[in-house]
Amino acid sequence: MAIAFLLGLWTASRRGIRDGLNPERVLDIGPWIIIGTIVGARTLHVVSYWKEKFADEPVWEIFMVHHGGLVFYGGLIGASLACILYVRFRKLPLWKMADALAPSIALGYIFGRIGCFLNGCCYGKVCTLPWAARYPAGHETHPLNGVAAAVHPSQLYDSLLSLGLYLGLAWLYRRKRFDGQVFAAYLIGYSITRSIVEAFRGDYTEAHLYGPLTPAHLISIGILLAGIALFVVLRRPAIPKSS
Repeated sequence: MAIAFLLGLWTASRRGIRDGLNPERVLDIGPWIIIGTIVGARTLHVVSYWKEKFADEPVWEIFMVHHGGLVFYGGLIGASLACILYVRFRKLPLWKMADALAPSIALGYIFGRIGCFLNGCCYGKVCTLPWAARYPAGHETHPLNGVAAAVHPSQLYDSLLSLGLYLGLAWLYRRKRFDGQVFAAYLIGYSITRSIVEAFRGDYTEAHLYGPLTPAHLISIGILLAGIALFVVLRRPAIPKSS
């Protein structure tokens, strides 16, 4: 994950040169992104699983990130807020920075989901496909006695879709027509790809489902609408001020 983060940050610094961004300023945003991501990802996890995991535990369990429990959407929101604070502090162009970072978010996510696959979290529903994954004894999909259930490798589906998203955003960046277009496209693209993958997820309990929808489906709707709104607003030409 550290390599993925550094690779994403480095590619963003190279990409931003096209928009006149100082590569050092792009690299300097790294610590802000790390802090914002962890705080946001942990906060959304705690809020989502308060009754099941935290209500009856000591308050310091909230801060035990190494025990597991980070949500990507929370990390995205937290990192976005941290980036806004950073660019305001440095007086940098917000949407140019967002465009430079957007493809790198998708790039880092590829490796993040591979890590989820190896760790066994975010696994898929039971299936009989030839590429189905089986986890070893002790995993949630492995019964106490009997053969482990074969499940969709939903994490790898996510990685492949994110690879496509990364390539599409990198292509768009070289052809964008207004600042913020690439970031808006990322919000729209990721919300769609995530919704597709969520249809294959099997790690949710009934308490966290809203009919056929998962919590990520609901957040994806909000992110999709935000991306569309951002695209429409930023695409409008600035109205010249009357003298």
